[in-house]
Amino acid sequence: MSGTEHLTVQREGATLVLTLNRPDARNALSLAMLVGLYDGWLQADADDSVRSIVLTGAGGAFCAGMDLKALAGDGMQGQQYRDRLKADPDLHWKAMLRHHRPRKPVIAAVEGHCVAGGTEILQGTDIRVAGESATFGLFEVRHGLFPIGGSTVRLQRQIPRTHALEMLLTGRPYSAREAAGIGLIGRVVPDGTALAGALEIAEQINACGPLAVEAVKASVYETAEMTETDGLAAELARGWPVFDTADAKEGARAFAEKRPPVYKRA
Repeated sequence: MSGTEHLTVQREGATLVLTLNRPDARNALSLAMLVGLYDGWLQADADDSVRSIVLTGAGGAFCAGMDLKALAGDGMQGQQYRDRLKADPDLHWKAMLRHHRPRKPVIAAVEGHCVAGGTEILQGTDIRVAGESATFGLFEVRHGLFPIGGSTVRLQRQIPRTHALEMLLTGRPYSAREAAGIGLIGRVVPDGTALAGALEIAEQINACGPLAVEAVKASVYETAEMTETDGLAAELARGWPVFDTADAKEGARAFAEKRPPVYKRA
């Protein structure tokens, strides 16, 4: 497994688990973390045995956003990471899922703080599970900053605009229950069980046909801003080829034979 000192990577069956690993700073974003994240997204998509991705945080927190102390000084340590950013100035946006979308489903497992940049990364994930004591919010305006990780665009497309604007303009914290109530997250679970809940969802996804799963995800995102007519046409273009795959035939045979299907991405 790859990773960095601030981002750990491990396998749980067919799921790649990426863990933001800077618990002493509530997993505030560092350059080492961002490089590790981007490499993790690429690793998951390059490995056909990986069917899903879970993103979580170490030490009872998800992510407290950018490290403002490092931003104000010279705390973005690690020449090798600075070299990576110099070679690809867009790397940090790809890491935060602003300019990159993995083809595999991404499930967020949130405990504790998921604020500022944490809430921005969250908006790039597909399915979201949170512990009851998790906290969400976009605090940038409180510090005279702009939530430039995509929130002024994405948030209003994911939750009602009145809620998006309240979150963006007040910079106040939201509880997990309130976040679920406005549609920012999908499931609230007891504290300490978010990762288990996310892995349970991942296991259900992993049991499905991988070509079908990836085509469905792609169709949802590519048709989001289309008219219904254009979207339905795009859906057929994505969906019909799936029916011609060996996996589709295997799924039908397995159903008829009352056994679990064995999918081979073919």
